[in-house]
Amino acid sequence: MALMSNRYGTAARRAAAGGTAVALALLLSACGGGGEQGGDDRGKASENAGSASSAPPDQSTPTADGGGPTVPDTSATLATINGSSGFQFVIHSAVRDQGGFLTVTGSLKNTSSKMLIAPPQWSGQEVSVKQTGPSLAGITLLDKTEKKRYYVLRDTEGYPLTTTGITTVKAGGTVSVFAQFPAPPANVTQVDIQIPQMPVATIEIS
Repeated sequence: MALMSNRYGTAARRAAAGGTAVALALLLSACGGGGEQGGDDRGKASENAGSASSAPPDQSTPTADGGGPTVPDTSATLATINGSSGFQFVIHSAVRDQGGFLTVTGSLKNTSSKMLIAPPQWSGQEVSVKQTGPSLAGITLLDKTEKKRYYVLRDTEGYPLTTTGITTVKAGGTVSVFAQFPAPPANVTQVDIQIPQMPVATIEIS
């Protein structure tokens, strides 16, 4: 059974309304080769039997007045990321918000014939976000143009601005997901999305 948190809308509104969330964002510069962490992520991704494919964006995702996403626009597909366990992430949009944020929306699917348990690595390793419970705080974006890595934003209480509460996904089930990051510079039109234990995929920013 997929458990979704009600923090989806409230977290997005906090990000749009409070500039303090940006100050809490974790932003690290990567080295020329992607940095030590980037290298580890890519190495782990290559060990998986999954695959990732990218596609040009068709439409942007509509946003609410508060600046956060409401329901992902599933008619667009930027990338399809297949893991070896049966999990599949379909990335629908990567949209710059007025407050200097980049909101990524997508669908998490269980393509197998059995219930799957969300891996703890998706939540990240930071002590400050473990209070949230299961989340997608472990997702990062790699800007190869500026050689920087972007982490999921946190609110003033340390909660990650991303979907929380996913513990399992039933066979054939789909869960809508989102994550907010600091927006890369305007000249950056592509970033790599890195989900723990999943292959890396390149997505277009709109």
